[in-house]
This record gives sequence, C-alpha cells and structure tokens, in this order.
Amino acid sequence: MTPKQQQYYMPAEWAHHKATWLSYPHNEDSWPGKINTIFPSYNLFIKVLSEDEEVHINVNDQVMEDQVHEDLIKIGANMSNIFFHQFPTNDAWCRDHGPAFLLNRKDPSRRAIVNWNHNAWGGKYPYELDTQIPLHIHQFLSQTDPNLELFQPGIVMEGGSIDVNGCGDLLTTTSCLLNPNRNPHLNQSQIEEYLRDYYGVDNIIWLGDGIMGDDTDGHVDDLSRFISPDTIVTAVEDDCWDENYDVLQKNLKTLNSCRLANGKQPTIVELPMPDMVFYDNQRLPASYANFYIANNKVIFPTYRCLADNEAAYILEACFPDREIIGIDSTDIVWGLGSFHCLSQQEPAAQ
Repeated sequence: MTPKQQQYYMPAEWAHHKATWLSYPHNEDSWPGKINTIFPSYNLFIKVLSEDEEVHINVNDQVMEDQVHEDLIKIGANMSNIFFHQFPTNDAWCRDHGPAFLLNRKDPSRRAIVNWNHNAWGGKYPYELDTQIPLHIHQFLSQTDPNLELFQPGIVMEGGSIDVNGCGDLLTTTSCLLNPNRNPHLNQSQIEEYLRDYYGVDNIIWLGDGIMGDDTDGHVDDLSRFISPDTIVTAVEDDCWDENYDVLQKNLKTLNSCRLANGKQPTIVELPMPDMVFYDNQRLPASYANFYIANNKVIFPTYRCLADNEAAYILEACFPDREIIGIDSTDIVWGLGSFHCLSQQEPAAQ
C-alpha cells in the first residue's frame, strides 16, 4: 500500500517541528574561494533555530563535530537542543538529500520517512554519501520510534522541488520535475501519481521555469511558497528588463488562475526580488522566497539591499504569530541556495 492509502501525508512546514535537520557545510567546491565567509551566517541560523526546537546536524567526523560544537558555544547557541550525527555528506543541501517526513491522519502518533532517490540535481555533482542520509536518519530515529515506517519510491525527487500546505495541495515546477535528467522514464501524469501517493496530496499546481542562477533546474522554493492552507507567497520582479521578469510574471499568472483542492482560489501575496547578486561574474539565485518556517520564527535570507526591509514587512504580515528574522545570505547564496535549501523539518507526532 502507498503512504496515501495508509493515510500518511506531508504536513505543512508551519506545523510544529520536533526538530530541524542540517548537513554542516564543508565542500569547498560549493563555495569556491569563500567557504569560510559563510559560517557566521550559517552558525547564526543554527543558534536561532536552537532557541525553539531541536537541531540535528550531520557532520563528517569527530574533528568536524568538535570544531562546530566549539563555534556554536562561542555564539551562545542553546547546546541542549543541538545534536550531532557523524553521517558523512557530499554537500550541505539537506532539503534535497534529507528525508521527507510524513504524519498519519488516522493515527497522529505514527510517522514515516520517504527515502526518495537523490542524483545531485541531474548528476551535476557527487552524491554517493548524500543519498544515504535518509537511511541513516531513519535508523537513528527508529531507536526511539520502532514503528517509524520507511517508504522508498525508487525515483528521483528533491525537497526543494515541491511545497505543500498539508491540506491536499502541492506546488512544483515543470522545469525541474519534467527535466529528463531526473526521471526520463516517467511522463507528467506518472510523476503526479508519485506525488499524490508519497506526499498524500490531491491537487498539484504546476509552475514553469525557475530563476536565473539556479542550478536545480527550477526549484519551487526560490519562487512560490504556501504560507497558510489557502495563501501562497510568490516572488515577483518589478524591473521588466531583468531576466527574471517574464518567468516570474508567468508563474504569477498561473497562480492567479489556479484552484486549490477545496475548489477555492488561493490568496496570492507578492514578494519582491532582491537586487541582483553576482560573484565571480556569475549571477546567483538570490530570492526572499527561500525562507524557513521554524517553530515561532521565520528565518529569511537578506542580501544587503533596500528590498530586505520590504521583504521583512511582507513576511511580518504573512506570519503575525511568528518572529521574522533576517540573516545575511549574500555569501551563502554563492553556493546557489539559502536557508530553506539547507534545512529539512521533522514534524512532531500529534
């Protein structure tokens, strides 16, 4: 039986977390020439998370664990909420190589893990260690939750390529999920069947292309995000000469004409794009949509420009019950992602 047939579903990110999972950055090839500059912002991200929930961090070895532990103590992180696991990784993007966590509608005490295949965004980078992370996490969590189920669909899927509202709706993009470098043997209707079966959704909203500089072929978490069961925030570029303008306008048009599983039209909130961010003559995929919804907080990337303030005001209105915290991502985004890409939520059993 599929997860959906057993009443499993993926809850929305704003559902209460037991923990956030991270894979500590170490791959210099992902931040060539400046990996050391990302650690102040990354460690601050951990500190903010640790104030309200457990933070589980995958590290490569004891040397890395000792160094990170020391650095987090220095900045005043809540170490009682921080746990290290020597699960080696190729890279830091836990949203994509980490597991998808499911809850059960019939029995709220039951949880499950989906171990999708991971091929590093179409075979662009090494991934032999990353693809083992869901299995390591399942084995660890099963020590205290022996009923934790493991589902293995056998196809490529990345956490950043989808977003859900926990009420039957899922956002994704054709540019990523229909790219032949993921699952060339599957057509759109077959992929939709996997999405319904393994995320427990009923309705799939397909957007088009991703933003410039995104090496994931268009992950939706740089574009549009559910912020409530019936509200979607979406990135919009005001400069008609910008390369992202047409792409984001098309996605906005799609969202304005779509319907949710309940038949209603979603409320659409427009989120500005930051000023263009370049490094080494390369445009980077800077977007405020790559925020992370933590317990009691929303952590969003900032880029040292005036639009940071506008994005903060919009997110404050979107999440009146959460503190909005901006953390500088100007260096982090050189790795072609930000805080949502780096994290994976583990929902608490109800």
